[in-house]
Amino acid sequence: MTDDAPVLYEERNSLGIITLNRPEKMNTLNEDVIQGIADAVDRASASAEVRSVIIRGAGRTFTAGYDLNPGERRPRKPRFDAPHPEPRAGAWDPVRDYAFMGHNAERFMKLWHCPKPVIAQVHGYALGGGTDLVLCADMIFMAEDAIIGYPPSRVYGTPTTMLWVYRLGLEHAKEFLLSGDEVNAETALRIGLVSKVFPAERLAEETERYCERFQHIPANQLALNKLLINQAFENMGLRTTQLLGTLFDGMTRHTEEALQWRESFQEIGFRQTIRRRDGPFGDYGERERE
Repeated sequence: MTDDAPVLYEERNSLGIITLNRPEKMNTLNEDVIQGIADAVDRASASAEVRSVIIRGAGRTFTAGYDLNPGERRPRKPRFDAPHPEPRAGAWDPVRDYAFMGHNAERFMKLWHCPKPVIAQVHGYALGGGTDLVLCADMIFMAEDAIIGYPPSRVYGTPTTMLWVYRLGLEHAKEFLLSGDEVNAETALRIGLVSKVFPAERLAEETERYCERFQHIPANQLALNKLLINQAFENMGLRTTQLLGTLFDGMTRHTEEALQWRESFQEIGFRQTIRRRDGPFGDYGERERE
């Protein structure tokens, strides 16, 4: 794995460290990044030396979510195909859309299924599809000045792994998913969205120190306890919720409002489109501008 790979993986002491490595693009998620994460989790799972896993981002942020910039997007590779008529212009195929987004969700859930503890180390931002990823981790450690949120709730998306409601409960899940409001570190800790908050300059050190403690617990003990906890949430309908979340995500991206919003990328530019979305709420990038 070269230093310019979209995802870096290293093993140090008892740690498997996964680093999203598109800092010039705020570590936005594309096919190479998502597959790189999945491959790195598999490597950590298969390593006898690794007792716990840290996932983090290079540069100034964890991840700003999916790469929606039209100048950066590549054609989708179909995850499903079968005999079908030539689609008319603008037609939406829900089965192919679900196959594509469902494949992303499956790879995010590798964090959930990994038999070793996975800690997400969040600095800067974890937004949109990035929360679909980060909420699959076992615990989240957050920098004091970091922000988590799902702004696609305002237009163009629903969470696919949909772990918000399971981690937060009804009241707070509705508070932040109906509005798309940002969650700062103080609030995230108070409502139980994250486990620990540290000053940004100490986040990496404190996360590694915490994870190194897992080497003193038998690996099978960790795996069985994680499986037991996860199974309790799966018994509460997690899989059905994820299926609906992924299908609804496709629906929200193909409403008339969503299509017009997407067209505005070309009309007024990507940055201005995002500003129009978040400006009335005064958060995310608009809070910084103020």
